[in-house]
Amino acid sequence: MSERESMEFDVVIVGAGPAGLSAAIRLKQLDENLSVVVLEKGAEVGAHILSGAVVDPVGVDKLIPGWREESDHPFKTEVKDDHFLVLGPAGSIRLPNFAMPPLMNNHGNYIVSLGNVCRWLGEKAEALGVEVYPGFAAAEVLYNDDGAVIGVATGDMGIGKDGKPGPNHEPGMELLGKYVLIGEGVRGSLAKQIINKFDLSADREPQKFGIGIKELWQVKPENHKQGLVQHSFGWPLDMKTGGGTFLYHLEDNMVAVGFVIHLNYKNPYLSPFEEFQRFKTHPSIKPTFEGGKRLSYGARAITEGGFQSVPKLTFPGGALIGCSAGFVNVPRIKGSHNAMLSGMLAAEKVAAALSDGRAQDEIIEYENEWRGSQIGEDLKKVRNVKPLWSKFGTIIGVGLGGLDMWLNTLIKWSPFGTMKHGKPDHACLEPASKHKPIEYPKPDNEVSFDRLSSVFLSSTNHDEDQPVHLKLADADLQKSSELDVFAGPSNRYCPAGVYEWVEDEGKQNFVINSQNCVHCKTCDIKDPNQNINWTVPQGGEGPMYPNM
Repeated sequence: MSERESMEFDVVIVGAGPAGLSAAIRLKQLDENLSVVVLEKGAEVGAHILSGAVVDPVGVDKLIPGWREESDHPFKTEVKDDHFLVLGPAGSIRLPNFAMPPLMNNHGNYIVSLGNVCRWLGEKAEALGVEVYPGFAAAEVLYNDDGAVIGVATGDMGIGKDGKPGPNHEPGMELLGKYVLIGEGVRGSLAKQIINKFDLSADREPQKFGIGIKELWQVKPENHKQGLVQHSFGWPLDMKTGGGTFLYHLEDNMVAVGFVIHLNYKNPYLSPFEEFQRFKTHPSIKPTFEGGKRLSYGARAITEGGFQSVPKLTFPGGALIGCSAGFVNVPRIKGSHNAMLSGMLAAEKVAAALSDGRAQDEIIEYENEWRGSQIGEDLKKVRNVKPLWSKFGTIIGVGLGGLDMWLNTLIKWSPFGTMKHGKPDHACLEPASKHKPIEYPKPDNEVSFDRLSSVFLSSTNHDEDQPVHLKLADADLQKSSELDVFAGPSNRYCPAGVYEWVEDEGKQNFVINSQNCVHCKTCDIKDPNQNINWTVPQGGEGPMYPNM
C-alpha cells in the first residue's frame, strides 16, 4: 500500500458537532495564529447530526455573544409553551408546570435543527481560518513512543470487500497535532479505544445510554402550534421500562417527533422502532400528524449516565469533549449546551498550554475544573434521576427524581447522595425464556411505517464494495448466545434493519446489511456479549440528514 501523507497542526479536532466546532472557534478567538483542523466523517457538516432539539442558549451566548443581532442564525423558534404528559393506553394527563423543578422550564430556549446549528457554526469556524474537512473519517489513533496521542489517521478509501486496495484506492492521511480533541459524539470508535487504553473509566460508574429515534414532519397548518414543546412518558412502554417522547413544533409547519428508550431494558423482544411507531397512534398524539407528510427519519444513541459516569476527560496528548465525554442532562433531554461549553473549556486550557510552549502532555486543568463549571453544576442537580427511574420504575422513580431535583435546586442536597447505576446496559438484557414475544401492529402507512421505508428517508448510503464496518468478533458466540439464548434481539434493537437471522438449508445465518446503518451505535452498546464493534466506514458515507 502507498505510504500515507501527513499534515501538522497545533490542534486536531475529531468531529464537527457542537463540541468540536465550539472548540475550534474558541481556539481561534483566543489566538488567530493557531492552526486548527476539524475532521468530520459525514459528507458535509451537519449530515450526521441528529437531536431533538430544544437548545439552552447558554453555550452559544458564551461563544458568540452577539448572535441574536445576526440575520442568518438558525435559532428561529423560541419556546412559547411547555407541556408534560403522562400517557395511558387511551388517554393522557397533563402535569402542572408549577410542579416541575425550575431547571425543567424550557422558556428562553429554542427549538432548532441541531444539524443546521452545526452548519452555521462550521461557517463561523471557517471564517476564522479553521480548516474543516467533511467526508474524512478518523479511523485510527496515532501515538508516539511514550504512548501519548499525537494525531489521528483517516481511513483508506477504495478498499474492496476482500480487504485489498481497489482501482480507486487512496491511502488515508495522518493529521498530527500538539493536542487532539475527540468530539465524535456518543460511543465514538476512537473515544472508546482511548477510554480503554488509558483506563479513563476507572472509579466511575458505567456509562448508560438510550436510543433516540426521530422523524421530521410537515403537518397541516391547523395542527401546528409554533413554539410548543411537549414531552411525555408512559404508554406504550410498561412501567418498568424507562423512556419518553417529544413533540417540538418548529417554524414552517414543521414538527419534530421523537422517542427515547433507555437501553437498560430487559426484554429482548422489545423493539424501540416499533414502540415509536405505536406511540404515534395514541389518541392524544395522532391528530397532530393526520394529513401531514413525513420528511425525514433517523436514530442515534444518547449518553444517559450523567455526572457519575463521565470518564476522566484528559489523557497524554488530548481530551474528550461533548457527547464523547457524556455530558447529556437526561431529564432535560439536552446536551448540546454542555457540549459547546466543554469544547470551549477544553480549548481555553489547550490554548494556555500552547502559549506556555507545551505539547502532547496532559491538559489536566480541563479535568480538574469541569465539575465546578456550568457543566458540572447542570449535571450534579440531576445525577439521581436516571438511577432512581431504573431502580423504582416509571411512576415511583420519576416522582422521586422530581423530588430530588427540587431538593438539589433549593438546598443543594439530596437524601440519596450520589446513586450508582449498577450494570452496564448490555448486561441488563435477560434471556428470552423469561419473556414473551411482543406482537406489534402492522404500520398503517399514515402515521406509522415500516423500517426500510424509514431508512430510505435518512438518505443513508454506503458503498457495498468495502469491508463491513460492523465487526463481529465471534460468529459462533452470536449463534449460541445472541440467537439461542436471547432470541436474536439485534434485528429488533437496530432501528435500521441492519441485522437479520436468515435460515438457509436448515441453518441460521447472521446477516449484516451494513449499507443500511444510520450510525446510531446501538448495536455496539446493547449486544449482550459485546460481540459487535462499530467502526467507521469510508468517509462521507452514512446518513445525510437535512434539518434534523
